Amino acid sequence: MKQKKMLTLTLSQLKQLYQQELPELCQLAGQSINDKDFRNSLERFLSLHPQAESNPGKQIRLLINYDGTNIHELSTGQDMPVQTLSVLHQFLIGQLENTDLATDLFIDLFYLFKRLDAPEMPLPSPQRIKSRTERWATGLDEEVMELRAQNKERMLHVLIQKIENRKSGSTRFKFDEGLSYDEKYQLVSQWWNDFRFHLSMAIKSPSELNRLLGNSLSSETMYLLSRARKKGMPFFATPYYLSLLDITGDGYNDEAIRSYILYSPRLVETYGNIRAWEKEDIVEAGKPNAAGWLLPDGHNIHRRYPEVAILIPDTMGRACGGLCASCQRMYDFQSERLNFEFDSLRPKESWDKKLRRLMSYFEEDTQLRDILITGGDALMSQNKTLRNILEAVYRMAARKRKANQERPEGEKYAELQRVRLGSRLPAYLPMRINDELVEILREFKEKASAIGVKQFIIQTHFQTPLEITPEAREAISKILSAGWLITNQLVYTVAASRRGHTTKLRQILNSLGVVCYYTFSVKGFNENYAVFTPNSRSLQEQHEEKIYGQLTPEQATELYTLLEKGEDTTTRIRRFMRKHHLPFLATDRSVLNLPAIGKSMTFNMVGLTEDGKRILRFDHDRTRHHSPIIDKMGEIYIVENKSLAAYLRQLGKMGEDLEDYASIWSYTEGETEPRFSLYEYPEFEFQTTDRMSNLKVEG
Repeated sequence: MKQKKMLTLTLSQLKQLYQQELPELCQLAGQSINDKDFRNSLERFLSLHPQAESNPGKQIRLLINYDGTNIHELSTGQDMPVQTLSVLHQFLIGQLENTDLATDLFIDLFYLFKRLDAPEMPLPSPQRIKSRTERWATGLDEEVMELRAQNKERMLHVLIQKIENRKSGSTRFKFDEGLSYDEKYQLVSQWWNDFRFHLSMAIKSPSELNRLLGNSLSSETMYLLSRARKKGMPFFATPYYLSLLDITGDGYNDEAIRSYILYSPRLVETYGNIRAWEKEDIVEAGKPNAAGWLLPDGHNIHRRYPEVAILIPDTMGRACGGLCASCQRMYDFQSERLNFEFDSLRPKESWDKKLRRLMSYFEEDTQLRDILITGGDALMSQNKTLRNILEAVYRMAARKRKANQERPEGEKYAELQRVRLGSRLPAYLPMRINDELVEILREFKEKASAIGVKQFIIQTHFQTPLEITPEAREAISKILSAGWLITNQLVYTVAASRRGHTTKLRQILNSLGVVCYYTFSVKGFNENYAVFTPNSRSLQEQHEEKIYGQLTPEQATELYTLLEKGEDTTTRIRRFMRKHHLPFLATDRSVLNLPAIGKSMTFNMVGLTEDGKRILRFDHDRTRHHSPIIDKMGEIYIVENKSLAAYLRQLGKMGEDLEDYASIWSYTEGETEPRFSLYEYPEFEFQTTDRMSNLKVEG
């Protein structure tokens, strides 16, 4: 039966399908006295089945073992029962108490039991992958640029009106008395290339948004955005980024961008009650965070792993160039630690003193060797502020290195090896990458390299090939000219997860010299329901699409050698891909950020909820170091916030052919991919201490 048809069946139609296609299972259910007897009957049935040791057989046995047990769901902190097969038994014998139950659970289980006797589905051919990839437009396509030029032209006139009507505000972007309309138009056209103009003109209300988008938003969308504003949800979008949307409705498919700008009903509904998914980001003075790390007072340093910590400055770096609807730090915007009130975010006199104290934390820690400066967005800080932050990092690294000279072998501290700036501005506001910033990056690399820092990375976030515009291409080129590498993190939203979309993004980024780093499953609770893609789709993409850009160990070593120095990155990547006939480089890992545990894609499905959401048992990524807290945590369980059937229905509404996704049901277990060697820490030329400082793990 076709996927599209399967997803529309009623409970009674599904039961008939079970009776027709899985008569032995129905017979077992009818002959079982109770749920426990049904599990025992299934166990005996499996033991005699020729495919008992196949992946479907092992999966069914895992469901049997967990049925009737309780688990602790880590993200919510709640205990919950697992009743997958018990509910199936009641469904098959017609004793379901809840007759309004969704069909999604029984669809997922139907495909599982059918796989016991069905041959494995073949992988899609390279030609099929190529055709799926080529259907996605980029921001460098002529027809896309033409539509966006029209958008810009329309917006320039709206922005002229906005400036004319402003009672106060920016002293930089205003019209002098007596200017003609043509002169105003020429001024605004020039200002368009200044990132400060876009921040000054950023849209903060639904009505303003609709005006800039040619009044193209529906009444339903406007009502939702008005509700969001009344609830105090921040809204911030620059004219440049809004110009990337297609308001005609018959141009390119901009859903991956649109779902980043426009809030979903579930997000608006839950805003105000969002909990921190990243439990280690909850800091209480004098107490260790959820990962066991002791941190300075405040919310400037976030930490999960021994080797790396995040620095969030008290500067404009606490803001962004736009608010992503799926932002992992929506909790921080809700609590107003992050915001878009730029005047209040300018560094205070006390910031320099606080920065020195924060640097002391890195300097005096035995294991830290990697600093990720982010926010918000690291590049939202002004150039002067960013230069000061990097100077403080340089001095800290120099002091740490000098102090190590007095320490004996085996007791030396880890020295700073990697500096990263986390920023989405190359996508949101590429004009920010100006010559002064490039010079700051170049100077810092020269100085820091001399004292042993080996890796300099702008960690950015392009979500779709449509964000790769001529302006973004220029920004990427400028950053690379400073000798820094650029790595990309993709958030795997529903729109981004469509077949071929991620391969196209990798392809265009690689061609410009960007290396892909992570493909993140969306995390969060109900607020992210609209954009959440089940982890099974991440695995499907990994095994059926990303595989065509996979590197051999020898190729990975060769590529690492080419990229190590950060010189002529774009040319070297292009030559490497041509030499090895690779359509893209599969250097990114598909992962989910587990609360307090870190990134992993090692899991097994141990059950399904009544509404068909998969219950996953995770293990941590054993390829990297962790806080010893993981040895105390036991089994890690996460309930996905959407069923596979609900996800596929979303794709269907987006116009996808659901038969292209038919194999998704079979991905019930995963294993975290190995890390590309560029992302491994270089070996020290001396022996460091094994002792961990700033750590407190009870028991």
